[in-house]
Amino acid sequence: MTYVVTDNCIRCKYTDCVEVCPVDCFYEGENFLVIHPDECIDCGVCEPECPAEAIKPDTEPGLDSWLKINTEYSKIWPNITVKRDAMPEAAEMDGVEGKFEKFFSPNPGTGD
Repeated sequence: MTYVVTDNCIRCKYTDCVEVCPVDCFYEGENFLVIHPDECIDCGVCEPECPAEAIKPDTEPGLDSWLKINTEYSKIWPNITVKRDAMPEAAEMDGVEGKFEKFFSPNPGTGD
């Protein structure tokens, strides 16, 4: 099992999760975070830290596509290990449906 970041992170990008990760397995895109599944130790400390509830165990049904997205982008985006401010529109974007199709950016973030 590993944890994956799902679409509710898009355009919220809270980074509370990266601060508690003991193995620094988060990677930063322009408007989204991902977890590198081969680095994640399945400890689960990140899941309750996410204000947007966007982190899920990959054992939940229907998360195969998110595992693929997390795997793909964690290989090309920079590592992030420090907490930063959420995106300015985070509060209004929390819970918006279809965020991946509407707002996902494949561009990398700044990382540490």
